[in-house]
Amino acid sequence: MDDNREPAAAEQTCVSLDGAWDLYFSPEKGGNWQSYSPDLLTRCHKIQAAVPGNVEIDLVQAGIEEDPFYGDNLYRFAQYEYFQWVYVRSFVVPSITAGERVVLSFDGIDTYADIYVNGTHVGQTDNMFIEHRFDVSDAVRQGEINQIVVHIHAAMNYARGKEYTMAMRGTAHRNEICWMRKAPHCFGWDIAPRLVSAGIWRSARLTWVKETRITETYYATPQRSQTGIWLQYGYRFVTDADTLDGFRVRISGRCKDSAFEQELPAHFISGNHAVWIDQPQLWWPAGYGDANLYDISMTLIHNGEVVDTRKERIGLRTFRLERSFEPGKQQFMLYVNDTPIFAKGTNWVPLDALHSRDKDRLHQAHQLCIEAGCNIIRCWGGNVYEDTAFFDLCDQAGIMVWQDFALGNTNYPQSSDFVPVMEKEAGSVIRKLRNHPSLVLWSGDNELDLKNMGFMYPHYDSRYNRVAHETLRRLVQAHDPYRFFLASSPEIPAGFHTDDVPEQHTWGARAWYKDDFYKHSTAHFISEAGYHGCPNPESLKRFIPENALWPYHNKTWAMHSTEDIRIESTINGRNELMANQVRILAGEEPSDLETFVQLSQMSQAEALKFFVERTRALKWDRTGIIWWNMLDCWPQISDAIVDYYFGKKQAFFYMKRVQQPVLVLLAELKDWYHDVIVSNDTRDPVLVQYSVTAAGEKQPQVTGTATVQAGQNSVVSRLRIIPGEQKLYVIRWTFAEKAGANHYITGFPPYDTAQLLEWIRRIKDLD
Repeated sequence: MDDNREPAAAEQTCVSLDGAWDLYFSPEKGGNWQSYSPDLLTRCHKIQAAVPGNVEIDLVQAGIEEDPFYGDNLYRFAQYEYFQWVYVRSFVVPSITAGERVVLSFDGIDTYADIYVNGTHVGQTDNMFIEHRFDVSDAVRQGEINQIVVHIHAAMNYARGKEYTMAMRGTAHRNEICWMRKAPHCFGWDIAPRLVSAGIWRSARLTWVKETRITETYYATPQRSQTGIWLQYGYRFVTDADTLDGFRVRISGRCKDSAFEQELPAHFISGNHAVWIDQPQLWWPAGYGDANLYDISMTLIHNGEVVDTRKERIGLRTFRLERSFEPGKQQFMLYVNDTPIFAKGTNWVPLDALHSRDKDRLHQAHQLCIEAGCNIIRCWGGNVYEDTAFFDLCDQAGIMVWQDFALGNTNYPQSSDFVPVMEKEAGSVIRKLRNHPSLVLWSGDNELDLKNMGFMYPHYDSRYNRVAHETLRRLVQAHDPYRFFLASSPEIPAGFHTDDVPEQHTWGARAWYKDDFYKHSTAHFISEAGYHGCPNPESLKRFIPENALWPYHNKTWAMHSTEDIRIESTINGRNELMANQVRILAGEEPSDLETFVQLSQMSQAEALKFFVERTRALKWDRTGIIWWNMLDCWPQISDAIVDYYFGKKQAFFYMKRVQQPVLVLLAELKDWYHDVIVSNDTRDPVLVQYSVTAAGEKQPQVTGTATVQAGQNSVVSRLRIIPGEQKLYVIRWTFAEKAGANHYITGFPPYDTAQLLEWIRRIKDLD
């Protein structure tokens, strides 16, 4: 059952299994999985655990370990990678009426588990990402105390029992990723610690379901006209009725003053129909209109009696992606309701390295995206799949979602025994999320095409990535036929290279942010681009002990910039990269932490500002940018513009300014001039009054008024400068009783540190 709807009439009784459980744990010896028996518990350590939860949190709560996010504590948790974990609790089953079944539901188990109810083995799990449902009607006892046992095996023992070909490679030497359906970041990433966790990380419950019920709904809007839109809908139901006579399906919906209803016979257990909605309230991305949502009900009727109802909120909108790889005519253009959308947004990475805490961080994290003016979020493939609550928020805010499947930077098995695992996962995830209007496209993976090219396999083609190019494409076509599918991000067809495809991840050497790599990028759409920025001193003090706080050349700073702390070559380089970026900007490395942080954050902020503004200045030759990234999943020195403790770096405020729907910016220097450009990312013309003034001066160098057409850019003036002169210019504008501000720094690095600090203060005053 999906969580983005009200409980169906056929599923009203529910017993929550969230809360306190007993947790037993011990090493799983010799790489062999041990079968559960009550005797096993006598050889284990016992503590209290929480569901939803992660074992690391329980170990800390029990006083066995200290916070893995503080100091060097992370190193201690490596020992638990080969442990088994046994969750035990009791529950009471209310009465079961005739025609009902009892379903045991786990929304997330990490990862390889055997489930027992009253000593009966009722099922297994082998995938962290998906929901698991088990019919336990014959195992539970009514009116009595029942016992449930969840025996989670060591994921690393599962991994080392698999076969590995020479073509299978995990990112940064972590081949254990290849077979496991755990979030890839768990094994250590440049944005996440290595915590090969375990636990019942999402909610668990018992649900009573009737034999006759709706099992699937599907809504899609592939076609519209100026006066209306077709809503395609489909359904599946199950029943124990002797025949299918007398079944009907009714669909109804309402949004504001728009309403519709249709009722038809249901001659079979599945059906597909369409209803025309006249003058609909359309769903629009943020900045382009209201994100209108319809309250939809699908009702199953048998012989005049309502037997089940599903209630959801959907949006009516069309979406298409126009893409071309043809040299000289490359394109990657998003259209919503036949309107070209200039995409501005962020990559969404894990909310927390320990995913049971995701729900506690979701709303605040999502609000950051709204505040920063994002109209798109790319859910990165090294993460878990976000729950329906995330997509509900995006639906309401008008934020489009690009969803990677959970395959990241690794050459996964392409074998016949791995394909069914991915088929099950993809089918489950697609069916759960497909009715959200915010979800605009699926991507098969993160950087697998790119990775294969990096491995320099001969005559590269999709045979090295059949899971994404073939299996996932087929699953999307089957379960979500109207939604666009990218095989990989970026997708690199045979015969192409990384820099001659329309969608690119523009990382480069990350030296000066205006190097030729960035200035002359051929990307029509940038789906990853980032730059380092040190967290605020207040945040650093929360996870780095005082004796290691400064200077940064120490083990603790290195660990908090990690990929995999077991592999020396993967750590510390990112901190030195960040310091080099400061040296480029200021010509020196500051001797104190506070100045270092300010200059590092300014370097990051100016870099991301340049990436976004360059993309907007070249609209529609460039069609969007999804920068890296909004929020850290643990206390870290990274590319995020907001740290784990929700401390905002300078770049957050920069992004808030440059992602405004109406922006005035200075283009890059050409001859003696910077063009003054008004970028209008709305569906209406705007009349803009603007000025450009050198910091510290009263009289503006440029002023003017201009009308800019809907969805277009206009060069409205030019600013003459002396090339190489280092100045801060403040840009202000008004339109439609609104006001905006921006800035531009001329010249080339290095800049004087005192001057940079003064500019930082002036730029902050723009907010």
